[in-house]
Amino acid sequence: MTRSAVQHTRARTRTRFVAVTGVVAALVVTASACASAGDDKDPEQRSFALQGRTLTVDSNDSALDIVAADSNSSGWFQGSVTLGNDPKVTWSMEDDRLKLRVKCSGVVADCAAKHRIEVPRGVSVVVRTGDGSVTARGFDQALDIRSEDGSVTVKDSTGPLKLHTDDGSIRALDVRSQQVRAHSEDGSVRLELASVPDLVESSSDDGSLTIELPRETYRVTADSDNGSVKVSVPRDKSSAHVVSAKTQDGSIRVRAAGE
Repeated sequence: MTRSAVQHTRARTRTRFVAVTGVVAALVVTASACASAGDDKDPEQRSFALQGRTLTVDSNDSALDIVAADSNSSGWFQGSVTLGNDPKVTWSMEDDRLKLRVKCSGVVADCAAKHRIEVPRGVSVVVRTGDGSVTARGFDQALDIRSEDGSVTVKDSTGPLKLHTDDGSIRALDVRSQQVRAHSEDGSVRLELASVPDLVESSSDDGSLTIELPRETYRVTADSDNGSVKVSVPRDKSSAHVVSAKTQDGSIRVRAAGE
């Protein structure tokens, strides 16, 4: 194969949410195709209207970084393909559903995509992604995140959490959510709560569970088919603070912060 027969193409997208008056938010997406990651001479930009209070992100093959913020954001895509078509990045908005698609083809394809999305405060987010990790932080509204293949991480959030991955770990760190539901079919789960929750449901088919809680009395159910179980927080069957931890294969630790 000659050197001239090898083609490298990289593309990059930027995704922005801009808060406006009332319940409407504007979504601005900027994309550029360039020879190197630093080039951004001729970006393409589109705007979409978010009419409601819930944004649904539908992604097939991209790492997602989703942030609750008051200002604009940027995101990017990078990929290369040998002896094939250019990486194709598409996006569309319909009924408050943001659809992100990345497609590469070639003899050797290396498609690594990443989008950063800044969401106006007061908007809840639903994420459905086929392949890629998801990180979300700073939310005071509900987060419902499901990844078929990738880790899920939530930080510094107070809204209800519903987290699921078929293959990957789950992390909820420094959260003050009153309700947390987390399930990994194949991966560990670690939940660190900074305030006393009403309900924590954690499970894994194959992976360890660690739940760190503020000092309080909890109604705890913990069960592992194949692994050790250690609960060191105070327990009371009549407590209004309910914690459930179940795994088929892995250890379970339910402990107070600082232990």
